[in-house]
Order: sequence, then C-alpha cells, then structure tokens
Amino acid sequence: MSNTAAGITEIGDYIFRDSLTEDAVIPQTVKAAVDELGVKKVVVMYANDDAFTESGYQAFAAALEDQNVEVAETLTFSKADTDFRALLNKAKQSDADAIIVSGLIDAAVPLVTQAREIGIDTPIIGGNGFNSPALIAGAGAAAEGVIVGAAWNSASDNEQNVKFIEDFTAAYSSAPDQFAAQAYAGMQIIDEAVRSGCSGERDGIQAGLGNITDVPTVLGNVTLNENRDAEHDALVQIVEDGQFVILK
Repeated sequence: MSNTAAGITEIGDYIFRDSLTEDAVIPQTVKAAVDELGVKKVVVMYANDDAFTESGYQAFAAALEDQNVEVAETLTFSKADTDFRALLNKAKQSDADAIIVSGLIDAAVPLVTQAREIGIDTPIIGGNGFNSPALIAGAGAAAEGVIVGAAWNSASDNEQNVKFIEDFTAAYSSAPDQFAAQAYAGMQIIDEAVRSGCSGERDGIQAGLGNITDVPTVLGNVTLNENRDAEHDALVQIVEDGQFVILK
C-alpha cells in the first residue's frame, strides 16, 4: 500500500499493490507542468542510491522526453544528504524553468528550504516522496508552489473519502495522509476479494484479488491490472497557503 517503485509486483504472483506506480503518476505530473506552467527546460535531481528514487528518476526522464522538455543538467545526491546548496547553485546557474526532484521526504524538506534560501524561485516538482504533510510542516513557507503528483488528495469530494477523513480525524485527532488512505483502500479491496465467492484460502484470495475491477474505494474506483498493480485516476497537486490543492 505504499511502494511505487517499478518491479515490486514482479517479485511474486501473490504480491498486489493499490499504490499507483511512479510510471502511472509522473507522466501526468510532467504534462501538467508543461500545460499549466509552460515548462520547457528543467534540471533533474535524484538520489542515486535508493531504488524508489532511482525508479522515479527513470519515470521522470521518460516523461520529459515524451513532452519534449529539455534537461539542462542531471544532478545526483545520496539519500542521506542534508546539504544541497552546492547542487542547487549549479541548478540555479542553468536558467531552467523548473527543478525536478526524485527524493524521499527526508531530502525533500532541506532541499526545498535551501533552494528558496539561495534565491531559487522557479517551481520545484517532486515525485511521490514529496507527497506528505511533513513537507509543508518541515519546509513551511518554502514549500509554497511545490508541485507533486499523487494518488490521493484530501480535497477529493469522493463520498467514501469524505467519510474516511471524518472518521480518521475523530479517532486519531489528526488528518490522514495518502498512506493512511491507501492502507484503508487496501482493506476495502481485500474485503471485496474475500467476499466474492472466495474460499478464504490462499489461492482463493489471490484469485479474488485478480478480479478487482472498478471497486469503489477512498482513492476512487480501483482496478488491479494483469501486473497486479493499481489503476485509478491520479491527481497533480500544488502547495498553496500551507496545503496541497489540485493544480488547475
């Protein structure tokens, strides 16, 4: 219910996921940046020692090529890094329209903060690792304008989602994030699989999950495809006034 890197379900025939892959979300994110912001030239940054962020980088690279966006420079860092000023100064000198980053949240907060500190005011577009309230909490005003693709947004008026947010907030005194929503959707999908004439045995549950098509969940209607990966509509978000809203 959380990992979006390529190849996870290929590990075995009994592995399914309801988290949209980077390959499903990132092309929509890049297209929105081109259509809405007129992005034509970018600097790409990614952590090259982490499978998730490297997978995100590959998805970004393919999507940028598809959209005919020029990559001025590709810069790499370690997932343990916390000081990005040297790399960001290189990015600043490139005169790019935007900076694209595939990184985990631990890198996202200092990277975004330091970018604004050194005077970079171009849009920063993040992969799924940026899609967390921790980005806004940690980076504060520096997070304003950050764009990130997502499988879920709290502003969705999906009836199930509205009820889920109300119940979650009442139970835990804080709002849910995307990972809570995906975990809840995962249980909804398992419930559907088990109730559909399932024996309750291992093979029966596998068969039931293999037949998930347009199941209503807090994420929207979810289908698990032939690769056992989720398919449903993605969203592109931007941070405005301290919260993620849909980019329009």
